[in-house]
Amino acid sequence: MFVVNTIPNILDIVFKGLLIGIIASAPMGPVGVLCVQRTLNKGRWYGFITGCGAALSDIIYAGITGLGMGLVIDFVSNDTNRFYLQIVGSLLLLAFGLYTYRTDPTKKMRKPGQNKGTLTHNGITAFLVTLSNPLIIFLFMALYAQFAFGLQPDKPIEMVIGFVSIVAGALLWWWGLTWLVDKVRTKFDTNGIKIINQIIGMLVILGSVIILLSTLTSLHLYNIF
Repeated sequence: MFVVNTIPNILDIVFKGLLIGIIASAPMGPVGVLCVQRTLNKGRWYGFITGCGAALSDIIYAGITGLGMGLVIDFVSNDTNRFYLQIVGSLLLLAFGLYTYRTDPTKKMRKPGQNKGTLTHNGITAFLVTLSNPLIIFLFMALYAQFAFGLQPDKPIEMVIGFVSIVAGALLWWWGLTWLVDKVRTKFDTNGIKIINQIIGMLVILGSVIILLSTLTSLHLYNIF
């Protein structure tokens, strides 16, 4: 009976973790642009390894955020508190989506060098670039609140599953992005990067508005999954 009751909860953690990993990785920040550039100039594996480096850095900040919120799990577990946290999370994601849509990620693009470097070097540099941006913690806080993604320190197995799911979501995004860029490399330019970024921004805006409305009306549409 314990296993049967636990399975739905684990599936819920996995699904939400995948979504968090994808959403946190999707915006075309410095690493996203770097990933696209390396895919175009060096090949798909170089782009994907760049994404892996970013995902490794993301999981550090996701862990810090998760452990921090885990310490206040009793506060988050309260229905009223969770309701307001989800509203705040929705508004933060809405602001993030608007910022992403309006940002031109190509302004900080660098000209490609002649030396490809090793895959390890490409992964480490992406890791360091992402690690240098601790503001992503606020994005993870918004996502955790948005999806009621509460990881409890006294449930280590569920915490590990949650963090692994976030990494899997991030890797899924980088794999899909590099596949797409590699397939359309002859037609892909700076406008392509801008368009992808705007589409991501619109999807985040749309998702945050839908979940904000569902929270305000107590529908919680995402719980049907």
